[in-house]
Amino acid sequence: MRIAILGGGGAMGGIFGGYLARAGNDVTLIDVSKPAVQAINDNGLTIEEKDGSRPVIRVPATTEPSKVGPVDLIINFVKCYHTDAAVRAAAPMIAGETAVLSLQNGWGNAPRIAGIVGEDKVLVGLTYHGGTLLGPGRVKHPGVGMTYIGELSGKATPRLDKVVETFRAAQIETTRSERILDEVWKKLALNACTLPVAGLLHFMSHELVAFDGTKSLMAAILKEVVAVAKAQGISLDYDERWAAITALLEKAVGGKASMLQDVDARRQTEIEVINGAIVDAGKRTGVATPVNETMVWMIQAKQAHYLQAKA
Repeated sequence: MRIAILGGGGAMGGIFGGYLARAGNDVTLIDVSKPAVQAINDNGLTIEEKDGSRPVIRVPATTEPSKVGPVDLIINFVKCYHTDAAVRAAAPMIAGETAVLSLQNGWGNAPRIAGIVGEDKVLVGLTYHGGTLLGPGRVKHPGVGMTYIGELSGKATPRLDKVVETFRAAQIETTRSERILDEVWKKLALNACTLPVAGLLHFMSHELVAFDGTKSLMAAILKEVVAVAKAQGISLDYDERWAAITALLEKAVGGKASMLQDVDARRQTEIEVINGAIVDAGKRTGVATPVNETMVWMIQAKQAHYLQAKA
């Protein structure tokens, strides 16, 4: 397949782009970071795997999507606040049969993309892979997990099957889901519980389950997420999610949550489409979400403090 990765110079875009390119697909990494693009073009993309290996994958990168030409699949990994600009800039790569897949954090990106390119072109998904950007062209890959992809309509389609087969052939374990919103909310629950807590306390992933205080906080967040999901008819089980979240964190030794990476780099976080999405859905459905709202307030305050100092 001809594939373009939006945010290809970042951690997750690099991992997926690298794996897909290594499997023989025609992949181009798209990124606004000139140092990242230059490093990848000059030296290749280095992925530091959990077993200590460091494969270097040759894959082209560019800051100019207009020069790539039409592709079969665009995978969007950019931060939520860059979604509109990135998708609009990708317009020259979109032809009649092009699909646009969002594998971004949180909820709200897929409808935003559909508003630009049309709902018929959008696939939505999530991944439990973990990644950390070590520097331009260098990515750490400490966590491996399942990737789920589905049509917004929930239907099985030939294009969905083709993307799933392409991912699997690239050693990206992937499941086709006919209830993709349930899966998105399962991942949203994980992110809502872990990301702001890690960002506020500067804890590595495995440290989040090492203390009673953080476990109690995450449990309170999860209870609200489950209540909001059920109010919308989304299937989310508290016991299953708690067991899955804690098991994942216990295994993620050395993992660094994306929101903690943002805080450390003094970047804008994605709190609005993570815990903020829970708060917004709670308001629509009449479900109280005071713990999630507190997480939003605290991250927003922390973010405003360092962005103000940076300016």
